[in-house]
Amino acid sequence: MYNASDNRYSKMPYHRTGSSGLKLSAVTLGLWHNFGDTGCFENMRKMCFTAFDNGITHFDLANNYGPPEGSAEKNFGRILKEDLAPYRDEMIISTKAGYYMWPGPYGEWGSRKYILASLDRSLERMGLEYVDIFYHHRPDPDTPLEETMGALATAVQSGKALYVGLSNYDGPRMAQASAILTELKVPFVINQNRYSIFDRTIESNGLKETSAQLGKGIIAFSPLAQGMLTNRYLNGIPEDSRVMTDGRFLKKNALTPQRLNQIRRLNDLAEQRGQSLAQMALAWVLRDSVVTSVLTGASKPEQILDNIKAVENTEFTAEELALIDQICSQE
Repeated sequence: MYNASDNRYSKMPYHRTGSSGLKLSAVTLGLWHNFGDTGCFENMRKMCFTAFDNGITHFDLANNYGPPEGSAEKNFGRILKEDLAPYRDEMIISTKAGYYMWPGPYGEWGSRKYILASLDRSLERMGLEYVDIFYHHRPDPDTPLEETMGALATAVQSGKALYVGLSNYDGPRMAQASAILTELKVPFVINQNRYSIFDRTIESNGLKETSAQLGKGIIAFSPLAQGMLTNRYLNGIPEDSRVMTDGRFLKKNALTPQRLNQIRRLNDLAEQRGQSLAQMALAWVLRDSVVTSVLTGASKPEQILDNIKAVENTEFTAEELALIDQICSQE
């Protein structure tokens, strides 16, 4: 039986999620990749144990995580049942609904029918009575916002979720959703959006600014830009890299000579800071109080330990920030 480290809370910072009472570990473990049925279950267990032993309390899932869809929740549920059950009250477990899950007109997007059915299936796969955070995973252009937010309200009112979140919303639409949820007295606390040194969309679409104004947290996914902000591509594209073997996420054409030069220059700065490029990239996302947590994936426990070191230095000088901006502005 797994016994968690007695020192698990000694180093990890915990940030308040917006103006709510909920705190999240500065680093979150995402189960998007490597927790599906194509992965090694024993490796999944070791990654969860490594994360929790080192202060990561937040485990992020979605209904469609795998492959195949649903398998990440199923495998995580098995780990919960066999090993982590005694620590449930120390954990924040989140899941989402919004992307494709089953055939027909009720298997994706934002209808009340789909969202509530998906939550029930997620809880069943994980063996849980409730999740701590339940997200709508993407805006639905064809369903009234009131219906989708009403479904999130029902999830909380039924005791199947403690808090709700939104993912992939921009600032104006998030503000509209927030107003509805406030009227329904639903604890909407967090936004999950892509954010990295190379992708600053939330700064231009109003999401980051509006979140700060409304007192909502942000958790950033893809903070390493699908692996570009690591030492993986410092010397070009390795033959065994995911770019070459699996083009679903990072496309080969994204690694232009200009981008590779930017990666090398950013790595030089990271070395000057005493960090790896990945650690600096994570620290950059966490550099101000608006971002609550950074969402990281891993394929082995050692990557989790390396990523956690980012919290040791999240301070940047004005000169460092200006240099990062300069590097990223050069095409």
